[in-house]
Amino acid sequence: MEDHILIRYGELSLKKSNRKQFTMRIENHIKRALKDFKALTFEARGMRFYIILNNEDSLPIVEILKKIPGIYSFSIVSRCQSNLEDICKLAHQLVLEQIKDKVQTFKIETHRADKNFPLTSLEITKEVGRYLFKTIPGLIADVHHPDFTLSLDVRVEGTFIYTKTYLGLGGFPAGSIGKTMLMISGGIDSVVAGYMAIKKGMTIEAIHFSSPPYTSDMAVQKVIDLLETICPYTEYLNINLYIVPFTPLQKAIYDNVRDDYVITIMRRMMYRISNIIAKKINALAIINGENIGQVASQTLESMATIEEVVDIPVIRPLATYDKQEIVNIATKINTYPISILPYEDCCTVFVPKHPQIKPKLSSTIQEENKIAYLPLIDEAINNTQRITLKNKQHFNYLEYSINMLNKNTSELF
Repeated sequence: MEDHILIRYGELSLKKSNRKQFTMRIENHIKRALKDFKALTFEARGMRFYIILNNEDSLPIVEILKKIPGIYSFSIVSRCQSNLEDICKLAHQLVLEQIKDKVQTFKIETHRADKNFPLTSLEITKEVGRYLFKTIPGLIADVHHPDFTLSLDVRVEGTFIYTKTYLGLGGFPAGSIGKTMLMISGGIDSVVAGYMAIKKGMTIEAIHFSSPPYTSDMAVQKVIDLLETICPYTEYLNINLYIVPFTPLQKAIYDNVRDDYVITIMRRMMYRISNIIAKKINALAIINGENIGQVASQTLESMATIEEVVDIPVIRPLATYDKQEIVNIATKINTYPISILPYEDCCTVFVPKHPQIKPKLSSTIQEENKIAYLPLIDEAINNTQRITLKNKQHFNYLEYSINMLNKNTSELF
């Protein structure tokens, strides 16, 4: 019965001069994401986009479409000629399929985009309703709280009829806003921040700070698994990950810096490195999962002191969220079970008992200057590994590390 999927755009309807550029990005994203479904064909009409199923199963396609930014909603629809007889017959078939042997209430909503159609929207609704009551015994109308809505979309190219609408991600097309660098730890927040950035149209590349032997390869694998989970949301279904060896720099901080300033200075070093690598890859901003007041480094005073070392914008999508709100999103996108695996990252090892929550910039610089950190930063960047994570391709970091060790080399960016 179903033969089309109708895609609708939301926020993009507000765009004027560059609307076509935005819609083309979504259409190309849809085609890339559905490339394994060989029978599908596509048709673009203004602010709507049609996927012609050609007998392909719609259920796996629905799950893929739910992960594509820029789609406001979509429906699995059946199409007929825009004449009353064909509309009534198709509506009859769809209602029978919907109710099967179960009594359900319904209402009809009609949108008449084809203004040359001889009946108004209300007249079409009345005629189709009259036909359905005649041909389906026991049918009950309820315009306030129906079990389902029969939607009629009467257009020049045909009439599209459907009984269910799926909400999409909304936001902007993936990659339409620009490239950013995501600082990812392995906890709950940072990967959710990455997801939120993608949803808002940003391309992300990710940076992770690894501190062997204090952190294990499993901590890196955890980060990989998190990023692979959000790969389907990205424009080209892949994410580059930069793994920075942070141990020498972190050890120098802990050996030389006043205990309560350790976290502040460690974060400043991470920001410096992220800033340098972001510029190398032409990223326009740094993204992270910081949440105001959640930990010592996330007070307003700490954020200001730490962020002072970078010269590109820092975006914090989760800054004002409650923790439970973040957990809810992580659960929805299936990253939460991975995030709570017990593999510590460099932000959770060697945490001082009483970290400074209101660090002064002058004191921070004084403590920081106890370390010859510039050569250590250069060393960390020069030994950074870059790996590309792809949708539906699991990356085994332990196996990769063994291979790199045997070759006595790393894949540097």
